[in-house]
Amino acid sequence: MKMMHMAHCVTLVQLSISCDHLIDKDIGSKSDPLCVLLQDVGGGKWAELGRTERVRNCSSPEFSKTLQLEYHFETVQKLRFGIYDIDNKTPELGDDDFLGGAECSLGQVVSSRILTLPLMLKPGKPAGRGTITVSAQELKDSRVVTMEVEARNLDKKDFLGKSDPFLEFFHQGDGKWHLAYRSEVIKNNLNPTWKRFSVPLQHFCGGDPSTPIQVRCSDYDSDGSHDLIGTFHTSLAQLQAAPAEFECIHLEKQQKKKSYKNSGTICVKICQVETEYSFLDYVMGGCQINFTVGVDFTGSNGDPSSPDSLHYLSPTGVNEYLTALWSVGSVVQDYDSDKLFPAFGFGAQVPPDWQVSHEFALNFNPNNPYCAGIQGIVDAYRQALPQVRLYGPTNFAPIINHVARFAAQAAHQRTASAPREALAQTVLAEVPTQLVSYFKAQGWAPFKPLPPAAKGPAQVPQA
Repeated sequence: MKMMHMAHCVTLVQLSISCDHLIDKDIGSKSDPLCVLLQDVGGGKWAELGRTERVRNCSSPEFSKTLQLEYHFETVQKLRFGIYDIDNKTPELGDDDFLGGAECSLGQVVSSRILTLPLMLKPGKPAGRGTITVSAQELKDSRVVTMEVEARNLDKKDFLGKSDPFLEFFHQGDGKWHLAYRSEVIKNNLNPTWKRFSVPLQHFCGGDPSTPIQVRCSDYDSDGSHDLIGTFHTSLAQLQAAPAEFECIHLEKQQKKKSYKNSGTICVKICQVETEYSFLDYVMGGCQINFTVGVDFTGSNGDPSSPDSLHYLSPTGVNEYLTALWSVGSVVQDYDSDKLFPAFGFGAQVPPDWQVSHEFALNFNPNNPYCAGIQGIVDAYRQALPQVRLYGPTNFAPIINHVARFAAQAAHQRTASAPREALAQTVLAEVPTQLVSYFKAQGWAPFKPLPPAAKGPAQVPQA
């Protein structure tokens, strides 16, 4: 199992997407395109991997949101890109106009670096002159640029109100300006403060702090004809001198008016490069998971001798509890080095005095409730089931408190634990996000960060 996990530690690839000459489906305006990425999972089925943002009133969008996926050299990864005109707030795409699609393999994109394909409405039917351009970038750097930006005294662009400003950051490459980030729109405000944002360092400036950066401030218009307020040029190295101020210059106004000073001031309050640790960073840093089992032995489960009971053991020796235990435990057990799992029951009358207990060891050894592996838990459960009487009420608080005490102790000792990769089962799906959020809130970095490593050894939770 360890060998298999190492084999699946593959490269992450980031895809940037743009389109040209999309067909217009909206009457009196251009389409509001969004791109969805799907991957062939076999059997004629496609799984959605992600979506870009929607760009309003634009027939040649450059999407700010990038899409990430794993790159496996040894397999052909078929991809399908679908462009849709989004005119509602529902996540389903069936009620949105299809503007065209294209299929290719990830290998094609990676080997080409930049791949342009014609958009097709269906096989043999082009979507007008529409094309999609996909560029790939290997994510070797887990650093992110985090910024807080505000503006003062921006030019008023709207006749009946103030401006509705938003920012766009572009980095220079291949003789072109490439969109790196687009902020939210702040309505009717000449002194806006935008939300703090983070952008991968590679996407922001190609990893080079000296790369030219163009910042464009515009007034949002719903028809897509955004009015330029002004621009300025800088670099990440200059932005990191924050707090810093930059004059927002509208070149046409500057050339026409001798008295022109600026169209406002952009203030960079915070600009810092941080390492954004992933779930895999923590796991590869030695974190492990502590798995504790609590089995419900209350009477609401039904008589174990009845086939309708969740505790009923079929002729094959399996029931609902054992199925759930194997499904979750078989995944989790790989991330615990000693494979010793405490297992408890609650809600049953237990021998010898037949008092109701809401925290008893499945192996009936309160001094050592640990079971060896998932099979050990299964064996303890099968032995305990005929020896207890299902009762009630449902009270699993003592077991939760038992686990919480261990978790609190681990947090105090900075020995919190975690698994290695995103887990498929629903019960485990939120573990990676919750773990990273908790460690981030504590300010803990992985014990062994993936390259590029920090300059000095980080003091972090370790197993």
